[in-house]
Amino acid sequence: MELFAFDHAYVERLRDGDPLTEDHFVSYFEQLLRIKLRARMLPADTVDELCQETFSRVIAALRKQGGIQRPQGLGAFVNSVCTNALLEFYRARSRTEPLEDFHLQKTDKVLDLEGLLVTRESHKHISQVLGDLPKKDRQLLRAIFLEERDKDEVCRIFKVDRDYLRVLLHRAKDKFKVLYLRDQAVMHKRATARGTA
Repeated sequence: MELFAFDHAYVERLRDGDPLTEDHFVSYFEQLLRIKLRARMLPADTVDELCQETFSRVIAALRKQGGIQRPQGLGAFVNSVCTNALLEFYRARSRTEPLEDFHLQKTDKVLDLEGLLVTRESHKHISQVLGDLPKKDRQLLRAIFLEERDKDEVCRIFKVDRDYLRVLLHRAKDKFKVLYLRDQAVMHKRATARGTA
């Protein structure tokens, strides 16, 4: 995915309701929000609802006095608005029905691919980490999070049922996280070494 550099002119057009800018904003962030929300294994209609809620809250915030001060932080702002909407959804739902085990993980412990895609460097890093994963894990993560394939279709491709798909997905995400954090530590070490040289 091509990362976009947001500026004051873009935010002003969005604030003023420019149709082309609004279309770009929605198409740009929709894929990222869907990756984030589908990682929580939410139903498609809930994902749609949370995407729409996020967009309406962001636009409303833009149009308030003061709005967004740093246009380059628009991606992080959209991500945090989506996280808040998601947490509100969980709180509302917990009052009426028990949560499944995979929803009981704290949000910051769930692999957040969208959050990792905020910068160009991390986008490149994610591609490298995916390339380092075993083929089956790489294909599974791509199918679910990047290609957004239907889970029944993914079950047919991998010849597993929905329960075992959840197990495979959990393992693949754990492997991704280990590799990602390991590489982050190596890069941090190199940067620190360069800083002291």
